[in-house]
Amino acid sequence: MVQRAIDAVYENGAFRPVQSEQLPIREGGRVRITIEDAVEPEPVQLALAVYEGLSPDEIDAIEEVALDRDHFFGRRPSE
Repeated sequence: MVQRAIDAVYENGAFRPVQSEQLPIREGGRVRITIEDAVEPEPVQLALAVYEGLSPDEIDAIEEVALDRDHFFGRRPSE
């Protein structure tokens, strides 16, 4: 079985490829379609995904570094 991913739009009960490339499928050929919603996730979902799989201690350490503005901008604490 050969797998190939293409982007398509669902219109009038049929899937139409987004690009007009030639597909290696003969007329009437059978294919299996896996549906993956191509809608971009919300910004909040993306932000939360950054912490996915991390422990609370790891999250605290990351946030501590991110909020330390002295090091963020390359300034020394004595300045």
